[in-house]
Amino acid sequence: MVPRPGSYRTIPAPGRPGGGTESVAAPPSPPRGGRAGRRFRGGTGAAPRRRKAEALRGARGATMGTPLLLLLLFSLPLRAGGRGGLRVFVVAHSHMDVGWIYTVQESMHAYAANVYSTVVEELMNGKQRKFIAVEQEFFRLWWDGVATDKHKKEVHQLLQEGRLEFVIGGQVMHDEAVTLIDDQILQLTEGHGFLYETFGIRPQFSWHVDPFGASATTPTLFALAGFNAHLISRIDYDLKDDMQKNKKLQFVWQGSPSLSEKQEIFTHVMDQYSYCTPPRLPFSDRSGFYWNGIAVFPDPPKDGVYPDMSLPVTDTNIHLYAQAMVANIKERAAWFRTSDVLWPWGCDKQFFNASVQYSNMDLLLDYINKHSDELGVTVQYATVGDYFQAVYNRNLTWEIRDSQDFLPYSTEAFQAWTGFYTSRSALKGIARRASSLLYAGESFFTMYVQKHPAGPICKYRALKQLQSLRWAVSEVQHHDGITGTESPKVKDMYTDNLIYGMFNVKKLMASIIFDMNNAKKDGEVYSSVYNKHSRIPGATGVDQYVVVYNPLAWNITTFVTVSVSHSAMGVYDELGHSVPAQVQSSVESRSAYDLYILVEISGLSYRKYNVKPLNGKQSAFIGRLVKYKRKDITRADQKSQQFLPVVNNCYQVLFDPNTNLMHSITERETNQTVQLTQEFLEYHVNGDVAKGPISDNYFFAPNGSAVPVSKAVGLEVVSGKLMTEIRQYFYSNVTAQNYTYAVYTRIYTVPEGYDGNMLCHRIEQEYRVGPLEINREAVLRTTTNLNTEQLLYTDNNGYQIQKRPFKAYVDNPVARNYYPMVQTAYIEDNTTRLMLLTERAHGVSSQGNGQVEVMLHRRLWNNHQWDVSNNLTLNDSSVVRPVIWLILATKAVSNILYRTSALALEHRPIVMFGALSGDKRKLPRQLQQHSVHESSVTLPPNLHLQTLSIPGWRYSSDHAEQVHNVHVGKQKQGDADFSRVLLRIRHLYEVGEDPVLSQPVTVNLKSLLQGLGSVKQVEERSLTGTWDVNTLTRWKWKTVKSPSKGFSNSSETSENCTVTIHPKEIRTFFVYFQGQ
Repeated sequence: MVPRPGSYRTIPAPGRPGGGTESVAAPPSPPRGGRAGRRFRGGTGAAPRRRKAEALRGARGATMGTPLLLLLLFSLPLRAGGRGGLRVFVVAHSHMDVGWIYTVQESMHAYAANVYSTVVEELMNGKQRKFIAVEQEFFRLWWDGVATDKHKKEVHQLLQEGRLEFVIGGQVMHDEAVTLIDDQILQLTEGHGFLYETFGIRPQFSWHVDPFGASATTPTLFALAGFNAHLISRIDYDLKDDMQKNKKLQFVWQGSPSLSEKQEIFTHVMDQYSYCTPPRLPFSDRSGFYWNGIAVFPDPPKDGVYPDMSLPVTDTNIHLYAQAMVANIKERAAWFRTSDVLWPWGCDKQFFNASVQYSNMDLLLDYINKHSDELGVTVQYATVGDYFQAVYNRNLTWEIRDSQDFLPYSTEAFQAWTGFYTSRSALKGIARRASSLLYAGESFFTMYVQKHPAGPICKYRALKQLQSLRWAVSEVQHHDGITGTESPKVKDMYTDNLIYGMFNVKKLMASIIFDMNNAKKDGEVYSSVYNKHSRIPGATGVDQYVVVYNPLAWNITTFVTVSVSHSAMGVYDELGHSVPAQVQSSVESRSAYDLYILVEISGLSYRKYNVKPLNGKQSAFIGRLVKYKRKDITRADQKSQQFLPVVNNCYQVLFDPNTNLMHSITERETNQTVQLTQEFLEYHVNGDVAKGPISDNYFFAPNGSAVPVSKAVGLEVVSGKLMTEIRQYFYSNVTAQNYTYAVYTRIYTVPEGYDGNMLCHRIEQEYRVGPLEINREAVLRTTTNLNTEQLLYTDNNGYQIQKRPFKAYVDNPVARNYYPMVQTAYIEDNTTRLMLLTERAHGVSSQGNGQVEVMLHRRLWNNHQWDVSNNLTLNDSSVVRPVIWLILATKAVSNILYRTSALALEHRPIVMFGALSGDKRKLPRQLQQHSVHESSVTLPPNLHLQTLSIPGWRYSSDHAEQVHNVHVGKQKQGDADFSRVLLRIRHLYEVGEDPVLSQPVTVNLKSLLQGLGSVKQVEERSLTGTWDVNTLTRWKWKTVKSPSKGFSNSSETSENCTVTIHPKEIRTFFVYFQGQ
């Protein structure tokens, strides 16, 4: 369950300046880079950590002998001439992973609570000291469960003085490769709402130092949130080397091709040392500049002596410390254009004893400043904002980077960080299902509050239920969470928190259905969200209903599935009319049946369907199963004379009876036929570091080409009037009893009178993969006769598309040509496009002309001591069941279909079922039908309702008033605010992508939301809601295209609640209704 703040306590930290004695044994040196090198984070000496290989390469300069260091120190020229040529900004920080190796609870106990307690105390002891705080999950747990009243008063003071600065301000430092844009915005909004409500502050700078590669979506989101500058670190090693040499680590990034300079942001790429200080010193075998040593788990040492505490600064060694620090400063300064140097002081799990940290660094900074003439530098404690302000004040002209991202990420040729795109596929799946459920629950609750303000459901309890899932979904976006790069116990923590939050939201949605249908107390909602393992019971004398909620702001026509106990079933709508449905044997259980119900539902509406077991004319269509002989595909004839056709109004799919494999797809409108075959393959990988590169949670390092896994394929076809399901089972040989791989392909036929265009155009595939053998990476390869020239397209976070040409690397070309597919990938030739839409992230690649392969699952083990000791070997024995929808169409048709289809897959209808007995509303039939749709909200197909929720924040949307309230303590108490509705609308299309759908769209918000109530007031806000867009001004950095520096304000104030939304815009509003 979600961590309880009250369960943490501060562990007393030692206060002596030196810390430790010479008798403390220094741990072994960190591993070197290279083929067996790790992804170690630059860190606290040789503590258990993931020191980046890039940091290790850079650290060689800090471990050189003293004579060479002195030569470097005095040979580097001063930058600006005169006293203090280089101005150094020493940014104190602690990188605090919300998960990874240790759970949040373990981290809070071992070090995280002490970071904030001791930092706040030490900042108050020295007016020159500063610190930046990043992850809000840890801070909020400390604030609610550990911080004293004195601590809280001091935090307010430090924020006012600018000596404590929150950067990013999200719940976590989110991953950028495999996260969905909705979830990035959620976790950012959660953190920003807390900070603004509690302190009246709004973060303006990022510190994205540890995500494994950088997406082009993130700078756009940060710009929309009001940030003035963006900071990243992990980009491909050879690209970083080149950018360092050419002083191109800073630029203005126009992350969105459609928004362009409107939402550009200045971006700083950290150099090869990344976010840590040099790990080793030439005069000591201890860690460098980490006087508090290394955090100890599970309990802090009672004597306050930690491993690897740096040598205390003394009169005899202070000049050596100064020489080492200045040498590193000058090395870094040579890679940037200005004489302002950002020098991060800290690393993973640092500052848990801030007293010993600051007392030593105070002495060192004072010494350097007293000798600034001879050393050529001046140093000062600083925040990230201080550094960026200094660079901005230089008034330089910066290069523009277009919308290309920094993915994939490699630290060396055989360290391609592309494995994590698929690691822990089950966790990736549940995280996305939780996100989708939260999306539905938020709008369902919002509509309930507006339509039934005096309803019996406790709104405060309901908000807590939603908040538990907001917290869990935000938490798992951490860059060692949804990535699958955590230890098993941390994976369990994420999963438990998600399941707990989902359970709460399911209960809430069930309660709302219960109340809105005036059911008697003996009624029951069995499952608020359909679970395939649950079944609708047989006859009980109580009407059994399936309640289906459409969380999208479009009218949908689709099928929903429930498990039933009988093959003869009838389905009826609210008026008693028969509803098209099909029942067939279940794949999951021989004793159950799958009932497919065709539903038509307006935007943000629900329908009730009565399901009855019966025999008669009105029963559902029956799907008939035909089982075909298992075929040995290694002995199949070259050509088949006849094929097994599966046809609907959009496609004809042919299967080869000689192999039981798919043969081709014909798009019927154009009569275009594409030869298309699918097969499962496995990459074999090495698990012995002595024998070469290894794959693990992060890395993908295959031994060679992928190997086919099956020699025989079994085939079953279930045919019915509404749907045909093709079940393929892949066996290791003809006589094998069990299978590791299966594909269930479904093609739908929509009866006349229904809008089935989107449903007709999708080929739905569900895969069953696992358990795998050790050191296998499973892929589904789709091979076509399209002449694609190995050009692949994939999405950034479900927001925009990136072009991925195949790059002919000499070493490790397979892994380094893998990319993340969060929601969409496609290949195409001059006329035809094959699109893949997914409900969880995968790695995807095009390893040959006309091919696209998706990595579905990984199971790995290696003997690298660091991986073994931290349980990061990814021995994942699970069975995963991902879903992918295929769309084959012309480019023009696919442009129309895929945006809405991708969201239809992401936000499938929420299916609830149960017994609703008793007092049904006494309404005429026409009113019964109408009442279901009275709250519908419908947008044009190029606009998406990104968010409709009640955040519950208590802050004033007037900034001056909010700051005043914070200062006078008015915000400390008070109930949640249910009058403010958070609304976001996103334009789905790029400029020029489609002649019609790429046009700006004008929407009247009063008309759009009239089903919820009468709109009283609308305020347009920044992305996370903390800025009034009319007062939001961001720094405008000089570029070749825009030679003047200044401030940018890109808002278009809406009049009379009418807004025009341009391509790729995300517009955020606070909406207030009459009577609330």
